[in-house]
Amino acid sequence: MRSFTKYDLKEMERLYKINLINSASGFKSANLIGSISKSGNGNVAIFSSVIHLGSDPALLGFVSRPVSVRRNTYDNIKETGVYTINHIYEDIIEDAHHTSAKYDASISEFTMTDLSEEFKSGCQAPFVKGAPVQMKMKFLEEVKLNLNGTLMIIGEIQELFVDQDILKDDGLINLTEAKVVALNGLDHYTIPQSEKRLPYQRPKISNQLIKET
Repeated sequence: MRSFTKYDLKEMERLYKINLINSASGFKSANLIGSISKSGNGNVAIFSSVIHLGSDPALLGFVSRPVSVRRNTYDNIKETGVYTINHIYEDIIEDAHHTSAKYDASISEFTMTDLSEEFKSGCQAPFVKGAPVQMKMKFLEEVKLNLNGTLMIIGEIQELFVDQDILKDDGLINLTEAKVVALNGLDHYTIPQSEKRLPYQRPKISNQLIKET
């Protein structure tokens, strides 16, 4: 195996290092976050850092880069306190990826792609029409990571919308059936093909499972 030390990384060409470290953490979620400014300018942007933080209450977090420069999604969320999280699926990969382009706050990415806004459930922020999983979010708090200046944005799910066809009897949302995308690094999109579900695991004695009494 090839080895990269901390000192190798420090001296490495910037783009190579960005690709290397962003893919080293493994497959990541691929989501579009919809937001809107107080003046009504819509925004949608791709994020690969949405993570589960808890089920009760239903909390999700995502990482925003340092706000030393204008961040439209961050600014809109702080202004309005609401946003949406939408899963990226196979048919919209190219348009979803284009939302990473840096447009002025007055220009909505919805108008620069074939992505369509969807407004429902009294949510001020736009959903991405056609996304098989959509979440209406309420901003709760931000946590600054002093090591690099990034911000963890934490929100609570106010309403969850799931295509009925991928919702299983036990509550699992089968993302494979919806051809939901995962990200390897920054720009390598993949669609999981195989799947396996395993039962709840109990401790073993040697190679034998402990029997319930």
